[in-house]
Amino acid sequence: MAFMLYSLLQAALLLVNAVVVLHEERFLRHVGWGSDQGIGGFGEEPGIKAQLTNLIRSIRTVMRVPLIAVNSITIILLLLFG
Repeated sequence: MAFMLYSLLQAALLLVNAVVVLHEERFLRHVGWGSDQGIGGFGEEPGIKAQLTNLIRSIRTVMRVPLIAVNSITIILLLLFG
């Protein structure tokens, strides 16, 4: 059970790392997901694309420093316990 939970946490960490690595000018604008793409009018519900770009930007902003610590702990655990 513990190995399965650790594998699940490690997979979640890899997914968060993948989201944080996405660069807005290099990758997201080329696929049409830049910051200026999903701007709607006043009172309109933002579309799914605008919500996802805001989520990516928020994860990148909030998780920058904690990811460094979590990645370091994960690397140390992998080095110690294989």
